[in-house]
Amino acid sequence: MSRIVNELVRNGYLKTDAIIDAFASIDRLEFVPNGFEESAEKNVELPVGYGQTISQPSTVAFMLELLDPQKGQNILDVGSGSGWTTALMSYIVGEKGRVIAIDLVDDLVEYAKKHVNRFEFIKKGIAEFYCANGNEGFLEKAPYDRILCSASTEEIPQAFKDQLKIGGKLVMPVRNSIVYLEKKSETEFCEENFPGFSFIPLAPAN
Repeated sequence: MSRIVNELVRNGYLKTDAIIDAFASIDRLEFVPNGFEESAEKNVELPVGYGQTISQPSTVAFMLELLDPQKGQNILDVGSGSGWTTALMSYIVGEKGRVIAIDLVDDLVEYAKKHVNRFEFIKKGIAEFYCANGNEGFLEKAPYDRILCSASTEEIPQAFKDQLKIGGKLVMPVRNSIVYLEKKSETEFCEENFPGFSFIPLAPAN
């Protein structure tokens, strides 16, 4: 495994075998822009253009461990950015699963598709990319077993709650906390908050 993956395991950010395997197999280096290759192994966020960033590996590891993605699941990746989280989750869900990746910036969607394509997840029908407003989720492919959002909001969009399956899990930043939400029924949710994080805000709904 790479130095950063070993560091994340040693420091307790990576715990689950499937997620560790994904981090070891999907090199962050493949998703950073030219000029930032030497920083790909560092635990820092990096710019990817269009006012967006690729989150630091420890944050992505923390969020995916909370999300608990499983083989064969249908997952929504909101604010997919560079495509790194999409690729990680595509590796985990495998050929019987789907990861629906959405971002508001069309050029960034194309950037992500180009990099995710290196692992053939799009070719295999595992990953799908769409340019869409993240606040609305993506109803066309709902319901979802898991929803990951990598941009912050003031509150969890109702569309996310509606499009999550009963028993499904959602992880996203709300203000300066990462929120874990589990859907117990159509009206009942279990929520946990983990403060001390900073994210780029999700583009406001029109």
